Amino acid sequence: MGKGKRSNKRSAKAGHCSSKSPSKTQTTAVSEQNHIIAMGETSAQQRYQRKGGSAKQANGSSMIGTAPTLEEKLIEKSERERLVVWRQPVTTLHYFVRECGILGREYMVKLWRYKKMVLLIAMIVGSYYAAYRTPGPHQPLLQSIAKKFWWCWWWLWLGILSSVGLGTGLHTFLLYLGPHIASVTLAAYSCNSVEFPSPPYPDDILCPEEEVLGKEMSILTIMSKVRLEAFMWGAGTALGELPPYFMARGARLSGYDPDDEEMAEFEELQRLKERPEDMSFLDRAKLSVEKLVERVGFFGILACASIPNPLFDLAGITCGHFLVPFWTFFGATLIGKAIIKMHIQKMFVIIAFNEALLARAVGLLALLPVVGPKLEQPFKTFLEKQRKKFHRKPGTGASGQDHANILAWVFEKLILLMIFYFVLSIVNSFAQSYHKRIHKRNRERKAAQD
Repeated sequence: MGKGKRSNKRSAKAGHCSSKSPSKTQTTAVSEQNHIIAMGETSAQQRYQRKGGSAKQANGSSMIGTAPTLEEKLIEKSERERLVVWRQPVTTLHYFVRECGILGREYMVKLWRYKKMVLLIAMIVGSYYAAYRTPGPHQPLLQSIAKKFWWCWWWLWLGILSSVGLGTGLHTFLLYLGPHIASVTLAAYSCNSVEFPSPPYPDDILCPEEEVLGKEMSILTIMSKVRLEAFMWGAGTALGELPPYFMARGARLSGYDPDDEEMAEFEELQRLKERPEDMSFLDRAKLSVEKLVERVGFFGILACASIPNPLFDLAGITCGHFLVPFWTFFGATLIGKAIIKMHIQKMFVIIAFNEALLARAVGLLALLPVVGPKLEQPFKTFLEKQRKKFHRKPGTGASGQDHANILAWVFEKLILLMIFYFVLSIVNSFAQSYHKRIHKRNRERKAAQD
């Protein structure tokens, strides 16, 4: 009897499946839909559910209960993408101001927690300022310290801006450090010396009054002249890599924030590991960076930081996700970016602006058809004016015709354009962060009411 019942059940089930068997197209569509839904659920949420999804937060609502559905995520993302200055200027600026106010209050609270340290720093700065304003024989020393401090701080800040992101990075090496090294290189070969009068160096470069003869300028001598600013810029880029690391580390320790889209790329890469056939070339490159950092550790981070690597943000996220110690990550990043990579970049710029090599490169421009001769003359004029500028006497201004040079004019406008776009990206990023904050607050209120 039992066997007969089981056979009847199997035959009935087989008949039901044969009468309603889906086609291959329907099966593919269902699998793709399940894949899309799975993408909406992060691996961190899956870990939370395995550990016990019934756990409650302090306000009595579950973590997953506040997570938006896939449809809500897509709607919110679409709204955020439209929240830019050139589409919704009033709303974007309003959200930007509100986000600045919230961040200001948060940082003030953090500073209040370390009020003793803040008070100590304020006393040191106040004492220095009082001594700086008091006449005496100590004035030259304090002025030299202040000048060196602001010089280092300027390049450190430019390095942070270059790598911190905020929607887009300001390429300060191309805009500031690279041209500075190029100017020092041109002046060194033209003056046959790096002992430029200070002042006006570093604000302006002049050849020393005593002409140096019989001495050949070397690459190492020029590298030593720009070592401090290059190191500070590299240290700034290392500091700018810390936000992705702390973001991923905080997400791993405290639980995944459903609204945190910065981790989406890393989470998607983890899912693609199970489907290597769907990986693009860029995905494989990202995965190779992750494997290198995860397996080799300190030396893997050092290798990634020592070369120009646009995927280094992923290395920081990987280190934070796998709880790599802070000093292991930051130490390797600092050595790689501020020492190894900066020496490579300095050498490249110095070699590229070698006087003989640069003259040969300008001469090759004439070989270009049609536009060659037209491009050669402006470059020759620019280089000749630079040489005259280095050899002018102290106290005399640069020739007024320098400002009329088309190359200088184009470069100046390019810098202004990139800075303007960088500021706009910051405004858009802050406004979108406030939009995300609003939706998260609304979901928490709704969950508390339920």
